[in-house]
Amino acid sequence: MAPSSVSRPRRAAPGRLLALGLGALAAAALLASCSGARLESAALGLVNSTNSPRGLKVVRDQPYGPDPRNRLDVYAPPSARNVPTVLFVHGGSWQGGDKADYQFVGESLARAGYVTGVMSYRLAPQNRYPTYVQDVAAALKWLRDNAQVYGGRPDDLFVTGHSAGAFNAVEAVDNARWLAEAGVPVSAVRGVIGIAGPYSYDFREFPSRVAFPEGATPDEVMPDRHVRPDAPPHLLLVAANDTTVYPQNALNMEAALRKAGIPVTRTVLPGLNHVTIIGAAARNLTFLGATREQMIAFIEARRLR
Repeated sequence: MAPSSVSRPRRAAPGRLLALGLGALAAAALLASCSGARLESAALGLVNSTNSPRGLKVVRDQPYGPDPRNRLDVYAPPSARNVPTVLFVHGGSWQGGDKADYQFVGESLARAGYVTGVMSYRLAPQNRYPTYVQDVAAALKWLRDNAQVYGGRPDDLFVTGHSAGAFNAVEAVDNARWLAEAGVPVSAVRGVIGIAGPYSYDFREFPSRVAFPEGATPDEVMPDRHVRPDAPPHLLLVAANDTTVYPQNALNMEAALRKAGIPVTRTVLPGLNHVTIIGAAARNLTFLGATREQMIAFIEARRLR
């Protein structure tokens, strides 16, 4: 499937630069104050509006499976050749969220030089674990199969996600079952980046229990219980002010990875909360924190050369 035409970047007028700067500040303020789904959606929309994908190859709504939610958008540098390929998985407590909300992540990583897929997946409570994890494995299979169309390397894959999406990303790679079922060799995945992920908690005590099977236990579903011995390196990013997903999740995940002999770095980012940690992945919001810097440094250290 051919990418959309690539437009030539234009030099922004001073007035437009000022507007974009003010938009970035407004987006940062909205993200910092997010306390509900509607407010968060509005903030993400503002972030997207100030991070245009103009000049990139952008192809939307590529089907990686039969369900209407089995769609991903691809963002790629216009002259990419044998570059890393990254899959991003959105959050939303497994019950909400959409790839369209995270255009800014695709734009940001494509500007860094990577072919990037931003996916949607089937949502709970209609679709419970492991449905959404299987969707990640299927999307990764599609991205690997089609990476070269956009200038990416099929065996230079990275998987990343925020919140519930970080759970999905880590579980899809670390549990030996899911990539095998999708036909993706784990050796093709060079690294996993989890951003504020709930990798290790008793879901039965929280509203998110509707995302898991009735009668299931944490031992059956949590990623920190499923670490394969051949898993790739991990970067676990934690927001210092996160009151939604507690830091113990990353501590437990780090311990499980170390026990299995998997290289892992857990980095606590100061001043960020559960929402601003992903907002800081946007190019014009790096003043919030080091999310984007950390992601790029991890990929650059582990990509194929």
